[in-house]
Amino acid sequence: MNYIIGAIGIVIFLLLAWAISSDKKNVRWQYIGIMLVIQFLLAFLLLKTPWGIKFVQFLATGFGYLLSYAGKGVDFVFAGLENPAVGKIPQASTFFLDVLLPITFISALIGILQYLKILPFIIKYLGLAISKINGMGKLESYNAVASAILGQSEVFISLKKQLPYIPKHRLYTLTASAMSTVSLSIVGAYFTMIKPEYVVTAIVLNLFGGFIVASIINPYRVSDEEENNVIMTENEHKQSFFEMLGEYILDGFKVAVIVGAMLIGYIALIAMLNGIVYGISGWFTDSPFDFQTILGFIFAPLAFLTGIAWDDAVRAGSIMATKLVSNEFVAMLDVQNIINNKTGELSERAIGVVSVFLVSFANFSSIGIIAGAIKSLNDKQGDVVARFGLKLLYGATLVSFISATIAGFFL
Repeated sequence: MNYIIGAIGIVIFLLLAWAISSDKKNVRWQYIGIMLVIQFLLAFLLLKTPWGIKFVQFLATGFGYLLSYAGKGVDFVFAGLENPAVGKIPQASTFFLDVLLPITFISALIGILQYLKILPFIIKYLGLAISKINGMGKLESYNAVASAILGQSEVFISLKKQLPYIPKHRLYTLTASAMSTVSLSIVGAYFTMIKPEYVVTAIVLNLFGGFIVASIINPYRVSDEEENNVIMTENEHKQSFFEMLGEYILDGFKVAVIVGAMLIGYIALIAMLNGIVYGISGWFTDSPFDFQTILGFIFAPLAFLTGIAWDDAVRAGSIMATKLVSNEFVAMLDVQNIINNKTGELSERAIGVVSVFLVSFANFSSIGIIAGAIKSLNDKQGDVVARFGLKLLYGATLVSFISATIAGFFL
């Protein structure tokens, strides 16, 4: 039954994208069909085959080593801040030290791979290969791969020279790809919160899901002349190795601090709203409820369409909505609490589907982050992005729903 609901869900999510399409008659469904098939094959390979499982385990082990090395640096600077284990009481884990600060080290590694031209090589040729599949331009394919490695705001720095010449319809696709993915620098943090197989599956599925939804909402064809007008060029300013390394380390630290600040604000705000709604509802009913429960009921039908059983749909919908109004870290902490405390609020399958949904930057704050990043590079184009911000978030959220639904077939 879950599979039937999931199949219906994919159709409905595609129709929701088609409902706001700028050119409903010219949607190229053949490319969308091909990319859906690829998504199913990739989900099967990653979640069900021995090779896929070993690949995920390899990545998880590799990131585990990297995080342990990052811990050496964190311990040197912040030694003694965590409460040590006492008797049966385990060592207290500090989220900022154990999850966020390692982003600084991962960012430094990304900088080194960039400097050695390894990542640009991967981005260029993987993007070129994908462009043969999605029916879009080389720029769109490059941007999607680059976004998954560099991040939703950092990727546009690599397009600084091209930004003034990118038309509105192509800019939507570029920003939609950026919002639908996550940056490589914070993947290690995700691995500490939810299962690595869900993180890897989501990243791969979202890459193609972004093209699918953008192709429906914003269909267009790129002519050879238009493709040639936007040519990828290297950054003229050549940094020294240590200039680059210092810049990436500081950028990673900024990300850790910004995410930490956002967590403090959002978690406190949601706690306050929960308390207010709980108190008010207690005046009218013997079974008071909180703000997240209201969000859960609103999102429950959408969660149900991903193939999650109705018994889990309200709680799953609550976590999905929490991610949308705050960010993925806040929602992942909710999932982590369910797993660690064995609350039984969600089944294993529901946890997997929800986890895949959470791995993206699709939330309200990302509209400002992307628009602000582009505006800092090109004022006019930043204003263009801000104007279609809600449409951008709508599409990126549908990408997450489609990826979660497809993953559900193999969980």
